[in-house]
Amino acid sequence: MEENNENQEPENQDLLQDLSEKGKTAELVEMFEELPTMDVAEFMEERPIEEILQYLKKLDPEDQGRIFSDFSIDLQLKFFHSVDRRTFASVFGQMFSDIRADLYQELTKEEQIELLPYLDKKVREDVIILSAYPPETAGGTMTTDFATIFADMTASEALAKIRKDAPSKDMIYYIYVVDHSMVMKGLVTLKDLVMHDPKDKVLEMLNEFFVYAEVNEDRESVAQKIEKYDLVAIPVLNSLNQLVGIVSHEEAIDIIQKENTEDIEKLMGIMPSANDEEYMATSSFHHFKKRVVWLVSLAAIGIISGMIINEYQGVLEQFIILAMYMPMMAATGGNTGAQAATVVIRALSLGEINDEEWLKIVYKEMKISLMLSLCVALLTYLKIAFLSFHSMLPSGFSMEYVAIIISVAIAVQVVSSAVIGAALPLVVRRLGGDPAVVASPAITTIVDITGLLIYFTIASHTLGIS
Repeated sequence: MEENNENQEPENQDLLQDLSEKGKTAELVEMFEELPTMDVAEFMEERPIEEILQYLKKLDPEDQGRIFSDFSIDLQLKFFHSVDRRTFASVFGQMFSDIRADLYQELTKEEQIELLPYLDKKVREDVIILSAYPPETAGGTMTTDFATIFADMTASEALAKIRKDAPSKDMIYYIYVVDHSMVMKGLVTLKDLVMHDPKDKVLEMLNEFFVYAEVNEDRESVAQKIEKYDLVAIPVLNSLNQLVGIVSHEEAIDIIQKENTEDIEKLMGIMPSANDEEYMATSSFHHFKKRVVWLVSLAAIGIISGMIINEYQGVLEQFIILAMYMPMMAATGGNTGAQAATVVIRALSLGEINDEEWLKIVYKEMKISLMLSLCVALLTYLKIAFLSFHSMLPSGFSMEYVAIIISVAIAVQVVSSAVIGAALPLVVRRLGGDPAVVASPAITTIVDITGLLIYFTIASHTLGIS
């Protein structure tokens, strides 16, 4: 089925393009009403604003808002700047409330003031309220597209009110039961209302136990609740337990994707940006700004590695073989630290562990790294003992003895790297920061420095070199 959907998309685009080239506007508008919204929006992305406006005028208001909501933010803003305020307001008022609020926040204060007089009172109040919440919270993510009923209503009266409220068909599965002050009392499903006798009271079918989000709750936490409880949508309540909005599962998917992207970027030492676009749509200079801070900072810290190597220059001159296994030591340590950090950060993000368990977590990673270190040490020993040249050693030293020393040093590096990789995210979390900021390049740089110290300290003491 998934493959069929993928194949269907280019076919839809070809069909729309063919109708457009043949000038069959009526047939084209009919297809707009039948095809998936994203396909229609993608088709219109390539059209001139004047042509888009003509298409929208031929659609009913609900379809206008549905399609315009799926336009890219760039096209929405371009449309705003290309048409008069009254024309834009008629389309803007039909958009999904959460997307409409996001677009409103992209306008300048002057543009917002210009637009407000042309909006219906309900739309004006709605967009001002939703735009007041920070975008990273449930309030900044929620939509006001939902249906409410009262507990003292009959099933018949409740269905009549739902028809009057006219919520989107995507938001009608849950019906929220409130009192006359909008304090939430519970919820029912549309199935409950349809299947019960029309004279039955809503109170008789009310589910008083429900999962909800607080209006100032972090949006990632809200998405996790939707995922955990397999919800179609989650109600958002304020401090007075009043229902102010809902967050749908579609929005939760978008939130999780955005948060995952941010975490991946942080792990790789890339500074996230609030207005990131697709890779090709983002300018080279914007990519540069996101990467340069970490890269330059870590390069500066990396100078310490050079200072350590310079300090132990005498050891390297006598034992050239040590230089041959420095890259292996650095790579193994970096990989081990990055693995430990990734596992811990993921567990923290999913709520599987908390920073108060730091001792157990570090101890667990230490046990894991001890097993890993044995494998790496054995591989290193075999490689040095049987594949290295004896001419690289000063007289009086056996290859087997040097192999043991280097293997032990790398084994210790594996353990220390795992501890560092696991501990740093926990420390950052404990200090109130985001664990993901302890980026993989940062951990690699740190374990490089500690690894060199471990490597040369063990080598110089065991080989009897000052």
